Amino acid sequence: MLKSVEGNFDNPKVNELLKKHFIELRAASPEGSAHVLDINGLKVPSIKFWSLWENDKLMGCGALKFLENNHGEFKSIRVHDNFRNKGNGIKVIEHLIYEAKKLNIKRISIETGAGKFFEPARKLFKKCNFEPCEPFAHYKNDINSLYLTKLICND
Repeated sequence: MLKSVEGNFDNPKVNELLKKHFIELRAASPEGSAHVLDINGLKVPSIKFWSLWENDKLMGCGALKFLENNHGEFKSIRVHDNFRNKGNGIKVIEHLIYEAKKLNIKRISIETGAGKFFEPARKLFKKCNFEPCEPFAHYKNDINSLYLTKLICND
């Protein structure tokens, strides 16, 4: 049974997972093309963050950033190494969509990398029916980024 906890940045397991996520994504993204948020960046009022737990083990995490007009952006989606390649990325996205619907979000968008490192993320988003789109919010055209979106109001 999956348990969701909002916030929880001070939990050492959550803290460690987010730090690893930040370091890896910064290293995999060319300068000027890294859009990963650190923990302080996730604590702003326009973002809600959840960690997902299977019993007492951290399975993964993700965040929802409020944009405009019932539009949200997923940030910091990460599955713990011990839970990878078992369909848990879909569980994280499904949970975030569930939370977004409760918050009256109708469209979800994602920015992800275009490089080889980000291939698993792109496959996951495609499996979850995200479609390519133009840059949204503050993003600009960038050969190192891909932009994806999905309407969730009628799921």
